[in-house]
Amino acid sequence: MAVKPPSEVIAIGRAEKIGDGIVAFLPQGMKAYPASLALLKPPVSQGSPPSDWAIRPQFAQRSTGTRVTVQVPEGADLYGTGEVTGPLRRNGSKITLWNTDNFEYAREDGHQLYQSHPWVLGVRKDGSAFGVLFDSSWRAELDTGQQIVFASSGPPMPVIVIDRASPQAVLQGLAELTGRMPLPPRWALGYQQSRWSYTPDTRVLEVADEFRKRKIPVDVIWMDIDYMDGFRVFTFSPKDFPDPKRLNNALHERGFHSVWMIDPGVKFDPGYAVYDRGTAQDVWVKDAHGSEYHGEVWPGAVAYPDFTMPATRHWWSALYQGFMAQGVDGVWNDMNEPSVFKVLSMTMPDDNWHRGGGELPPGPHLQYHNVYGMLMTRATREGIQTALPDRRPFVLTRANFLGGQRYAATWTGDNASTWNHLKMSIPMSINLGLSGQPFSGPDIGGFSGEATPDLWANWIAVGAFYPFSRGHTIKAPQQKEPWAFGPAVENTARIAIERRYRLLPYLYTLFHDASMDGTPVMQPVFFADPRDPRLRSEEQAFLLGRDLLVVPAWAHQPALPKGIWRKVSLIDGEAGDPYQATLKLRGGAIVPLGRVVQNTNEESLDPLTLLVCLDAHGEAQGRLYEDAGEGYGYRQGNYRLTRYRAQQQGDTVRVSIIGSEGKRTHPARDIVVQVITDDGVFSGKGADSRVSVSLRNPH
Repeated sequence: MAVKPPSEVIAIGRAEKIGDGIVAFLPQGMKAYPASLALLKPPVSQGSPPSDWAIRPQFAQRSTGTRVTVQVPEGADLYGTGEVTGPLRRNGSKITLWNTDNFEYAREDGHQLYQSHPWVLGVRKDGSAFGVLFDSSWRAELDTGQQIVFASSGPPMPVIVIDRASPQAVLQGLAELTGRMPLPPRWALGYQQSRWSYTPDTRVLEVADEFRKRKIPVDVIWMDIDYMDGFRVFTFSPKDFPDPKRLNNALHERGFHSVWMIDPGVKFDPGYAVYDRGTAQDVWVKDAHGSEYHGEVWPGAVAYPDFTMPATRHWWSALYQGFMAQGVDGVWNDMNEPSVFKVLSMTMPDDNWHRGGGELPPGPHLQYHNVYGMLMTRATREGIQTALPDRRPFVLTRANFLGGQRYAATWTGDNASTWNHLKMSIPMSINLGLSGQPFSGPDIGGFSGEATPDLWANWIAVGAFYPFSRGHTIKAPQQKEPWAFGPAVENTARIAIERRYRLLPYLYTLFHDASMDGTPVMQPVFFADPRDPRLRSEEQAFLLGRDLLVVPAWAHQPALPKGIWRKVSLIDGEAGDPYQATLKLRGGAIVPLGRVVQNTNEESLDPLTLLVCLDAHGEAQGRLYEDAGEGYGYRQGNYRLTRYRAQQQGDTVRVSIIGSEGKRTHPARDIVVQVITDDGVFSGKGADSRVSVSLRNPH
């Protein structure tokens, strides 16, 4: 049995209220709140916490670092903890917070992945909730056994506790602290297709044309590392991608956007402009002796930018000026744990040195490893904003840290084509949402290994409802495009993706909500009733927003919320497809739908369809958020948020607008209302302002 190092108790030095139901605890000896990469801004004291504040951390200093213990209320269920494998409910888990390139989640049994979120969400028996944020970026172990134990390799850190009436309110508090996801461009909500790699450029267009020919909706095609010249970042292969701007123009003409990969490792290659300029500006991470550190990844020996330095981030951002000028729409930051080949640690030595600057002090890699990817994506996002000031940046990252939703969406790394990884993807994505990251999803179909037609069909059928919906695969003989598995699976994929596109008005409204208050897009079923203990462990079914319940076809005896939830159909033919997930609409909800389009550039809201499911009182409400889908006009009020209400009066349901906000002109368009009842679907048509539906004859 391992002997625990002796510890010395550290008293709480200060406890300060810093928000509504939010208290920061500073250990004794800490005079001011230190620089934080998790928080959006330094917290401001609002006085002392309530005298009856229950959840308080206990600090202890050990020879190996700092230990913080938080007692868990009896019967509380724990969630969050970021990107993790395993069950949705996190009680009894042990997680290593050390961003790791973890192929197939095989290392450390999947309990040490690409991201670190020192955060735990707790839900009490009565449905009230609390959250604990350990504000440290150092390597740490997070144990959620009988109590929450955070054991850090670093010095004592502040601990913030949020205590509010519901888990939703706690997550809004987390967003107040760590920031909200910026509203993405609408095209980023469409289906996306990727592979390691589509090459050469003619193959990219072949895939794009095949989607359009087969009428499978898609918005984005992705370029993996083989587009580069010898894996040198910010270059293009003169043989396979000689004219990237021409390629991007051709994709744009077909209604596609393109996302291109950029890794952090810069090839050690004197004469290569990016390396030479970085060396001239002294931007590289140093080893313990002060020399330029070199690791090995795809190009061979590389230098790594020190993103703790403001000058490095400015230099990195400037590289995107010419890159985005090639017609690139979005950027994919990979390998940014940072990954290093041919070493057991799979990353830099702990004693490599980061020089910091601004609010960040200099420190060892042990301190800054977990935020390396987040600082990279911050610089990437700032570079895109400068290069394309009238467009919303889209950045996808593999490595991240608590608060990283401010800069990038994420995917769950190199998963495998297995049933286990398909089923695991749902609690993984939900827990990311419960950790402040609403824009996530796995590689649909699995990155490594060969998918059977049955597995891939089941995966796309549920994958169409992930917040981030992208098919991707490793460099292997098997193709994993929707048509690669035969006509039946292709039809399953088409129906599933068409369902997503019909739901885009609703999804875009959910993304708007997430950008405003941090509400997750993909939610656990227990959000429907946090007091219902049956729902606390449900990890097969999930909610999209609060109004739509998604139940995979393979779900076995899922625990579903009580009350009115009626099955809805979005696409002709979906009922006869055995792979499609069941969708259920909450009683009292109105969900906006669009037409099926091949990409988000096409007009989909004329007519606008409103799906209505009345509650027990014969009423329902819903909202629709609209803006240009690109740019920042919405920040100046150029948007429209419309609130609809349905009321039953006898055998008639009347749907009307009960309020709106924003300067965007209300479009003149037709509206179709479909009222879902136990007796069938009743439809009506009319102007957007008011529609009546008779409940006499179902359609």
